[in-house]
Amino acid sequence: MRARVIKIGNSQGLRIPKPILEQTGIVDDVEIEVEKNQIIIRPVKNAREGWDAAFKIMGEQGDDEPVIDDSISTAWDDDEWQW
Repeated sequence: MRARVIKIGNSQGLRIPKPILEQTGIVDDVEIEVEKNQIIIRPVKNAREGWDAAFKIMGEQGDDEPVIDDSISTAWDDDEWQW
């Protein structure tokens, strides 16, 4: 498919047909990258995508125990710390 670069204010842009946006999952924000003289446009993914499912699996496998033991207190905790 060919597209024409158009003037948009002081910038330039492309009109991307709706079927292409639907195929790529692009809805709102995108990441734009230049690689070997090519412009790569990809949808922005949620940084925590898939975390709910991963945490559920960890809980089912008993692998969701704290990494740091919070039960250990020090003299500083007992003497110096104030709420």
